[in-house]
Order: sequence, then structure tokens, then C-alpha cells
Amino acid sequence: VQLQASGGGLVQAGGSLTLSCAASGRTSSTYAKAWFRQAPGKEREFVAAISWSGASTYYEDSVKGRFTISRENAKNMVYLQMNSLKPEDTAVYYCAVSISNNNPLPQRFEYEFWGQGTQVTVSS
Repeated sequence: VQLQASGGGLVQAGGSLTLSCAASGRTSSTYAKAWFRQAPGKEREFVAAISWSGASTYYEDSVKGRFTISRENAKNMVYLQMNSLKPEDTAVYYCAVSISNNNPLPQRFEYEFWGQGTQVTVSS
């Protein structure tokens, strides 16, 4: 499975961005999908995850109410709508998929395939 993330950029605090992640390859075997992020000097951290059907989602506390994860299985896409962005949201954002788990879990080891990352910079 190959993942290509896009949609990052520079935005002012309070603004919005939508990240997209396109999957290719053995996409029929993908289940839960997630977004993680990594700020400079920090470990990669969980942001949001979604089950295959989209019925279950899970968010990191700091993004609840501001970010929304969604997916379009027919297009092999997963999205992250980010509103009310804050400078502390600045990071490289990575999409990830699981081929073994359908639960939207926050642990990195649950996801076998990762995209290359897209930079999000929020200015104050």
C-alpha cells in the first residue's frame, strides 16, 4: 500500500486547512486509517483515526471539536479537515493505514503503512 498526503501549507491562526491522503496498491486490504503529526524535536503523536465504515472515529483531546477525519472508500481517500488552527498545530502530518485492524486506535504500531508527510505551519 502506498500513501500520498497533500494539502499542507502555511495558514494564520484561526484558519482552516484540509489534508488529503490517497492510497494505492492493495487498498482492498486496508481497514482503519489515521493521521499523526510530528513537530520539530518531538515524537510523532496521534491526531485522529477512523474505522473502515467511518462509523467510529477517535481524536486526540487537543483537536476534538476542531478537526474532523473522514474517508471515501470508493476513492481510497482519507481526509483531515482542520479548523480553528493554532500555532501548536504546526507539524508534519502523516497519514497511516492498517491492514490488520478496523478499530480507530491511537497507537502507532497499529498502522503498517505510512505516507511521506505534509507540512502544516500555523502562524500567530
